[in-house]
Amino acid sequence: MEELKFEQLMVKLRKHQEDKLVLDGDVNESLSVHDALLEELANLRTEAYQLKATHRDKKESCRVLKFQCRESEQESARQLQLNRQSEETLEQYRCQIQELKLKHRKLRMKFENQLNQLIEQHKNLLTIFTPERLPSEIESAQNSKCQLLATEILKVAQLNILEEEV
Repeated sequence: MEELKFEQLMVKLRKHQEDKLVLDGDVNESLSVHDALLEELANLRTEAYQLKATHRDKKESCRVLKFQCRESEQESARQLQLNRQSEETLEQYRCQIQELKLKHRKLRMKFENQLNQLIEQHKNLLTIFTPERLPSEIESAQNSKCQLLATEILKVAQLNILEEEV
């Protein structure tokens, strides 16, 4: 019986040794998985740290870009205001130029009309004061002069009479 027990114990021992080998393999596998997981955790922490740094950098870049964007918008608004003012000034100048053109046109037309009238008067004078008509015009002017002198003498006399009466 002792031998039987011994053999049973040996079988149990071998079984335990085999189980131990299996467990040692499982432990080694667990340790290697554990090591791999630790390494992956370290890699993930490094990546998280890098991502945080990248996030901070991008956040800072975003803040700078927003500031530059606001400045650009303000500059753009200022430029638009300057453009509007320039356009208004330009429109005023255009209106002034149109007014001056119209004024010069009116003056030119007035001058042309006056010139045409003067030409017509000159033509009329040429037809009136021809050498053939000159003696009759002189006589007519002398008659008018005599009549005016006679009228003046009459008026002076009437004034003298009125003065004496007053």
